[in-house]
Amino acid sequence: MPYGAFGPGIVIVTRTDTAVPLSVNIGYAQELTFTAKGTNKRLYGQKQFPLLAARGTIQASGKIKAAMISGIAWNSTFFGNGFTAGMDNYYFDEAHTVATTTQTVTNATGGIVDLGVKYAASKLPLQRVAAGSEAAGKYSVAPTTGIYTFNAADEVALLFNYSNFSAAVGQQLNVVNQLLGVNPVFQVDYWTNLNQPTSKPFAVRIFCCVASDLSFATKLEDFVMPELNFDIFANASDQAFNINFAEVS
Repeated sequence: MPYGAFGPGIVIVTRTDTAVPLSVNIGYAQELTFTAKGTNKRLYGQKQFPLLAARGTIQASGKIKAAMISGIAWNSTFFGNGFTAGMDNYYFDEAHTVATTTQTVTNATGGIVDLGVKYAASKLPLQRVAAGSEAAGKYSVAPTTGIYTFNAADEVALLFNYSNFSAAVGQQLNVVNQLLGVNPVFQVDYWTNLNQPTSKPFAVRIFCCVASDLSFATKLEDFVMPELNFDIFANASDQAFNINFAEVS
């Protein structure tokens, strides 16, 4: 059978600019794109085709596309920041029927971030105002206690949207404004093996990468597939990448 490769294979990124390298398997990998582009200088005489051609610089880059959301992978390849224990929990359309002019939301412990209130019947939003300025269709909120205050005209069924931080579950990536030139450096390893009578794996190791952009998009009836684009440069030993072939010439 011809020597070929099929599918996205296994993609692992390893942050290499830390005291202890951290490797992360990019699960559900969908795509790994690798591009190396040289700049050629051509010497012309009196005829149409060049007499000589010599390569100048090479620009190498790549893209990883995966169907997995990984804070560790994003931090190791793009942000280079730190984590804290806990995460923001979001609550949408939490129903309460206001019996007095105040209402405390269910998950108020530790404080909340208000994300709006609307009428349960019409789904129209109420307007947030400063405390003491409540009127029909207007409310105020104390974020530290999660207590909402309304006008007596709004003692009806309402839907509350808010978030609440909990240190008991998850972790939060804290992205801060760092100095120019500060970025993580990582290695990319790719491996695949087409199912053949004899094993013929194909593998690539890219030693030094710096991410240029990280993006993700949400779409109706589709999965979120983050994309990471990166540039490739040589390491201290002048190694750019190794490409491994199972067959020999």
